[in-house]
Amino acid sequence: MRLAAFAFALLVASPAAAEPLLHPMFADHAVLQRDQPIRIYGAAPAGAEVRVQLGSASSTARAAAGGQWNATLPAMPAGGPYNLQVSGGGQSQQISDVLIGDVFLCTGQSNMQLGLRRAANAEAEIAAATDGDVRELAVDRVASPTQLSRFNTPVSWKVESPQTAGDFSASCFFLARELRKHVKVPIGLVTVAWGGTRDRGWVSAPTLRTLGFYNDDLDMLALNQRDPGAASRRWDQAWESWWRAHGQGEPWKEDTSSWPVAPQGLGAWSNWPGLFLPEGTAEPGVGFVGQLWLSTHVTLTAAQAAQPAALELGRANEEEKSWANGTGVGGSSQQPNAIHPLPRGLLHAGDNSITLNIFCSWKNCGLSGPPATRAIRLADGSSVMLDQPWRYKAVENLIAPQLPWGPMHGVGLQYNGMIAPIGPYGIKAAIWYQGESNIYFAQHYQATLSAMMADWRRQFGAALPFLIVQIPDYGPTPTKPAESLWSDVREAQRRTAEADSHAALVVTFDIGDPKNLHPTNKQAIGYRLAIAARHLIYGEALAPSGARVIAARRNGGGVTVSFKDVTGSLTAYNGEPNAFELCDATMCRWARATLSGDHVTLGDAGNATRVRYCWGDSPICTLTDASALPAGPFEVQIQGP
Repeated sequence: MRLAAFAFALLVASPAAAEPLLHPMFADHAVLQRDQPIRIYGAAPAGAEVRVQLGSASSTARAAAGGQWNATLPAMPAGGPYNLQVSGGGQSQQISDVLIGDVFLCTGQSNMQLGLRRAANAEAEIAAATDGDVRELAVDRVASPTQLSRFNTPVSWKVESPQTAGDFSASCFFLARELRKHVKVPIGLVTVAWGGTRDRGWVSAPTLRTLGFYNDDLDMLALNQRDPGAASRRWDQAWESWWRAHGQGEPWKEDTSSWPVAPQGLGAWSNWPGLFLPEGTAEPGVGFVGQLWLSTHVTLTAAQAAQPAALELGRANEEEKSWANGTGVGGSSQQPNAIHPLPRGLLHAGDNSITLNIFCSWKNCGLSGPPATRAIRLADGSSVMLDQPWRYKAVENLIAPQLPWGPMHGVGLQYNGMIAPIGPYGIKAAIWYQGESNIYFAQHYQATLSAMMADWRRQFGAALPFLIVQIPDYGPTPTKPAESLWSDVREAQRRTAEADSHAALVVTFDIGDPKNLHPTNKQAIGYRLAIAARHLIYGEALAPSGARVIAARRNGGGVTVSFKDVTGSLTAYNGEPNAFELCDATMCRWARATLSGDHVTLGDAGNATRVRYCWGDSPICTLTDASALPAGPFEVQIQGP
């Protein structure tokens, strides 16, 4: 905990006194947003008058008591290059090769972060990347418990070229390429992405407070800044309370000798006996994901037990919660060396139990460091290795709370460290490509994503459009109606977009890879993003995606499902449409579907109360229209008697 507090202290350290006048977003090769007032901002001595000039446009501002200044230039059409000149407080600064065009905020987790060099046909795509009117600024991954006004690490604008494009976000690179065919203006990409992050990390604390269900986590995060030890103890209590309400027994206090013995040396658990790959998934190194209990014992002398000590676990991936002799000693998240101080008197002479619970959502899960990194470290400098056999037990169908200050799964940390530092930069639209890390938390996804969109609109503009990229197909193809964590998130994404007049959903369930969480066909993602952008943002008369469901209504003994944004008429590959389900309170069953224009009729509705379509981790679904774009997954209630 002391190490975590120190790391956070570094994040919020004051910037150097002699910082440039301009905020780091304004640098050589920048793209500024066209056709709206241009906000320019930075820092200067308190009270200094600052003059800003871009081409023939100019403005002045005065630095506030804290040194921040904000100036506004009149809206300008697409064009450039320009020089941006700023002077004030005895300083001057100039940046060159500034273009005016459209700026997209490219955000989310690993599928947005995935660079062009990892996309399909990367070598040829990079060699052909010669459009100098496309630029990218990438923000480094920073988790901060408090809002930053400047980036924690330097940023710069990169002009597209074969030398730079390999590091561009592949999804947004292909969006820009497609848009440039239709919208002849420069395009700036501000990429702010972090693999594995949850939605709640991208929302400011005040906005999260309004939702209600993150307040305990926010309180613990704040306590961690004041008193890390007290926060750790409160986390112990919160975690144990959650387990008592959802789990069975108290494994941290129980005899674990009947559990299977873990392989010697531990390491990633992907190939341990009994922890199998999910059916239909063969991605190397993934294996069992979820929660696992680990337990071992250590023998101490009376002299050793009397010393101040710490439990060291080495690399713990991802979320780890630990107990010694049945008492919670804290937790960690994504730590290269997880360390927990042990209260004096907790250890005793003879046998001592060490128990862990680890949650992991991806791969390289567990305690993957060398055996020598796992020990009881004593105040006299000696160590007692944790080299007795470890035992393990998988947790079925439960996912524990996640550490509020954990860098990937915590509350508000990405907003504070990566979004807030951007400031009020002019943005045309935001692209949101995230959700894989929320498959266990879909119940709050729509509310949190909607709150995030409102949050960002307060920073970047009240009508900021959002393009929401659906999480792709991954995992087994359903052979019968079944529940799906992936579908739960897709449905939350769909409902979020449908409820927001400034949002559009990009359907992707058919262009992923069931055996690769990071599908390389980002060309298709960019193409569909561009279609949605042309409709939502540029006002073109084309459907933003494939056909979209409107409602399901009883019609005699059947149900009629109606759609909007149908190009031509509904059709299906290979004959009749598949993947429709009729569901009641207890079960779902396949339904035979027939097509007519812009609606689908399902027969023999019985006592069904809802319709699902294209449900499952990697469903194969055939409903489309003349656009050749697929109708997306959905679940809707049946209306009528």
